[in-house]
Amino acid sequence: MFLKNKRRLLLLLLLAIGSIVFFDPWQYLSLERLKLHQSELDQFYIANPLTLVGGYIVMFLLIGLFLLPGATLLSFAAGVIFGPTLGTLVVIVGSGMGGALAFLVSRYLLRDWIESKCSEKIRGVNENLCEKPFNSVLFFRLVPLFPFFAVNIGLALSQMPLKSFFFGTMLGKLPSTYVYSLAGNNLATISSLEDIMSIKVLVSLCLLGVLALIPVAYKKMNLKESFR
Repeated sequence: MFLKNKRRLLLLLLLAIGSIVFFDPWQYLSLERLKLHQSELDQFYIANPLTLVGGYIVMFLLIGLFLLPGATLLSFAAGVIFGPTLGTLVVIVGSGMGGALAFLVSRYLLRDWIESKCSEKIRGVNENLCEKPFNSVLFFRLVPLFPFFAVNIGLALSQMPLKSFFFGTMLGKLPSTYVYSLAGNNLATISSLEDIMSIKVLVSLCLLGVLALIPVAYKKMNLKESFR
């Protein structure tokens, strides 16, 4: 019965993802549309601030659960609509909740099966990730080489605690989210989202990710010394 419920949920999830991909509602999210409708969004926000904030968080929940694109543009748009500070806060809360939802669903649906097939292979990965779980999540969130959805699923298949995953995600997404939200102040001058993340910014984020792993490396070095 439990296995049947998992299969049904997985089937529903796949059908939902397929439907969203087919209808592609994200086609209406673009930089050009944001520029075109900025004044209307500003007026709607003034009249319905809680509705727009809540709607933003719901969109990030959908992005996390259904592996959808659009998080980068939404992060930029948050700066346009809410301003850099509130925009960053809304995005990191939304992305943290969306990531946690995807994490829990992936863990419920897939982890037991993965462990039954590859228990020996993933044991070492689990040990390394859970050495300092918060720092491990920080690394994967700070370094802009790892897709958001892949990190959600990959860490869900480990023994990573949900608490470390959630708060690590929010803190790890903070720098890049603030960069995009801050750029929202210059909407008129931005022609492409790729213009925002310069090589200098990307390298800085990678360095922050490496710094997050220093406590992990330090602990491993101490363990090796203690066994000598």
